[in-house]
Order: sequence, then C-alpha cells, then structure tokens
Amino acid sequence: MLGQITQHLPMITKLFTATTIGLEAQKIEVELDLSPALPTMIVVGLPDKAVQESKERVKAAIKQSGYEFPLGKLTVNLAPADIYKSGSGFDLPIAIGILRLMGYVKSDLPQDALFLGELSLDGSLRSINGVLIICLWAKKHGFKQVFIPEDNSQEGALVSGLEVFPVDNLKQLVAHLNNLQRINPVKPLDLTNLVKEVTDKENSEGYYPDDMAYIKGQKVAKRALEIAASGGHNVLFIGAPGSGKTMLARSYPTILPRMTESEILEVTQIYSVVGLLRNGEIILQRPFRSPHHSSSHISLVGGGTKLRPGEISLAHRGVLFLDEFPEFDRESIEALRQPLEDGFVTISRANGTVVYPSRFYLLAAANPTPSGFDTDDLAAFNKPQNRSAIIRYQAKFSGPILDRIDIQVQVDRPSKEELQTEALAESSKEIYKRVQKARDIQNKRFESENIHTNAEMNSAMIRRYCKLDSAGEKLLSQAIDKFKLSARAYMKILKLSRTIADLAGSDKIEVSHLAESLQYRGRWG
Repeated sequence: MLGQITQHLPMITKLFTATTIGLEAQKIEVELDLSPALPTMIVVGLPDKAVQESKERVKAAIKQSGYEFPLGKLTVNLAPADIYKSGSGFDLPIAIGILRLMGYVKSDLPQDALFLGELSLDGSLRSINGVLIICLWAKKHGFKQVFIPEDNSQEGALVSGLEVFPVDNLKQLVAHLNNLQRINPVKPLDLTNLVKEVTDKENSEGYYPDDMAYIKGQKVAKRALEIAASGGHNVLFIGAPGSGKTMLARSYPTILPRMTESEILEVTQIYSVVGLLRNGEIILQRPFRSPHHSSSHISLVGGGTKLRPGEISLAHRGVLFLDEFPEFDRESIEALRQPLEDGFVTISRANGTVVYPSRFYLLAAANPTPSGFDTDDLAAFNKPQNRSAIIRYQAKFSGPILDRIDIQVQVDRPSKEELQTEALAESSKEIYKRVQKARDIQNKRFESENIHTNAEMNSAMIRRYCKLDSAGEKLLSQAIDKFKLSARAYMKILKLSRTIADLAGSDKIEVSHLAESLQYRGRWG
C-alpha cells in the first residue's frame, strides 16, 4: 500500500496553525513528510510534552474516524523551530496534513487558512485556549479562514471580516475540504447591542443581592465608589472591623458602567488564553477578582513556567479587591506600582518576556491598626508594645503606593440610628444611571484618544481637558503647600476633579469639584 501512495501522492504537505505567546499570536507552519521506513512518527520543532503526546491522539482519532494511518516514517516539523510550542491545538493541523498525504483530503489545502483544535480519541474536537487572540491576529495578517473547535465558536464570532468555521469532528472537516458538505461559518456578534440587552435585563429585575440600597449609612464611602466607577479611579478604605468595607466592595460591581466593545475583546482575550471562559462564553460583565492576602506573588502578578497572567490581569477593566491590604506581602504590594501607573504588567523570566494589560479598578481595604482599633484609641496606642506594632503596620502603606491611589476614605461604623432604620438607601440602579452618564461623556471625549476613562489621561490630556479658573488655581496652590503634594498626586487630583465635574454634567472644573477631590486624599496620602 505504501508503494502505491508514494507513486500518486505528494510526500510533503504544508498547512498553517498558530500559537499564543502571552496575548500575542505566532504563525506556525506545519510540514509533514512521509518516507518509506519502519512505521514511526516524529514531531520536531521544539514541542512540549502536550505536543509530543499529540501523536497518540492523532493516530487514534484518524483510525476511529474510519481512515487508515500511513505506514512509513512520518516526520512532523513545526516551524519556526526556535519558538517553544505548547498546548494541544496542534492536533487538528497535524491530522489534516496526514489525511492530505494519504489522499483522503483530495484538494490542496488552503494557504490562507489556519487550523486549530485538540482531538479526542474518537475524532471529535475539544476546545482550546487563546482562540480569540489567534482569530484577531489572523484577520490582521491577511488570513481568510480559521477552522476551530465548535466549543470555541463564541470566541470566533467576536471577529468580523473573517470566515470562522466551527468544526465538530475530523470527518466533518474532511467533507468540507472535499466540497462534499460545507460547514457554515459562525455569524459575527453585535457586541454593543448584546451588552445593552444584558444590562437592561439586569436593571429590570429589581434589587441586586448586594445592592447599595441595603448598606446602612456610609454616604461618603458610597460617593467615593460612585466617583471611582465613573472615572476608573482607585480607592482605599480604612476602617475598623465591622464598619462595612467588605459589603461596600461586594456592591461595587452593581454600579460599574457597561463594557465597551473594545473592553470586551481585551478582557475575553485574557480569559481565553488562561482557559477561564465557561462553556466558551464571552465576558460581558466587568470582572471582580478578590484574591486572599495569603496569595503568592506569582498568582497575583503573573508568571510561572508558562508565564500566565495573574489576578491583576484577570481584573483588567474590572475590580481588583484586596481585602486586608497590608497583610499582602510587601513584594506583591510594591509590584502594583507598574500596573497602577501604566495599565500593564511586564513579566520577565528565563524563558521569555510577556506583557499583560492590567488596567483595573483597585479597591483596597484595611484596618487602621493590627488589632483593628484606630490610633485615636489612646488606651491602645499609649502602650509601648502596641505603639511599635501600629507603626510597623502602618509603614506597610508605602508612600509610592498611596500616591497612586486616587481616593482614600475613612469608613466609620454606622450609627445606631442608621442601623435601625427601616428605609432603604439609594439603589445601585439609580447610582448606575449617573455613573453611565458620566462614562458616556468620557467615551465621547476620548473617542480619538485610545483611552476610556479620566484616570487614564496622560499629562498632555490633563492639560487639554482639566483647565482650572483663577479660583481653582489658587485653591490647588494652597493645597500643594498644605499637603505637600507630589507631582503624581497633583495630576490625580485634577483627574478626579474632572470626573466629579462629569458627574455634575459640567464642562468646566469648578472650585466645588476641586474641593471635593482634595477631601479624598485622606490622612494617609
């Protein structure tokens, strides 16, 4: 049989696939050679263990699909050879290449197509990670078709202008390539309407389980969260245990603005590459990540042998809630500097360097002292052993980190009257309406600036959009002298003032807006 094959079919075939490196895709050329020799299959091109194991999956899938596996020496080369290949998405292109060599795929393979997917032993396809990243890359680099597992079809539907074919099994794809039974490409999703539908549905279903309406008192803290949600600012709550810091944090997602189409793509790419898309669903709501203070530095920042994104990247365009903030190890706290300032984190290891986006809403909560009592409690503070413990504890709030937190609020315990009142406070839906209106103003303002929020403004944008009148300049000058504000704090006050003005529907930053923003610097900043 092998002699007949070698006389009538090409002994080398080529097709394309892709792999992900961080949030970037890399084209991989799959070359297959079949030569007369003892039956064996070799995969070369710097493959990892998962790719090496593809040999057994591919053999079983081809046989269970009703095809014969070739006799002879089969060499599979994944080029370029100097890029480390990981993951199970190479199964499908290897199998299709073999079936082309054997003549089961009768026509030449399309050179403007990518093949991706993990094979089960029965020939069906399993979902893989990073499909959205690869599809976006394929469109940008001139590919016309992408064949992906059916379970990844939702990700493929996010990319318009590209034919994305959802494949259920190997036989179905062979029939499509032989023009016997065409696979219909996925229909692109209209993200803008989809998000609006989800939001409108939520807003019509009454109160949220963690609605702001159920929080007693805390008017200042709620106002701080409203401003933070509107402009993408960071918040630090400091208060005694039981004052409501965690409850405020849990209700925060209920007032966050809708995600834009570009934000959905950014977040879904991150969750896709990590494999956290449940049932292939795309991310339509802002993430809320709440790692425990005992979490390792790598789990928070990212890294490991495969350079995976950490919690700060999984919180991209959403909330990163760090409860018991000073209890996180100092290395992890200081590692927040780059993402808080630049909106991304760079992870460098011996096997490479990747950059992950990390533009999140930081919400940190802490007790004022190790025991939870405020330093104003003289009975606790005046004891020498307590005083030294409090000083060490508060030293964990390093100046550079506090300088990067826009809003710092003292959270006091509600009064007896506030706790016992039967009346509900203002609902999350009412607050959300104001937040969304302010965010719409920012989306229009920054539509040509490649940013979404006031918090992302650079120095040039601050100069353009945050002009003060003479009264405002005088007030800010006095604040610089009184509070010894750094240049970074000065910029953050202007950004915060711009958000407060947007919430008020004002084109100009007025003295009242500036005065309110100054109140949020707190005694810790």
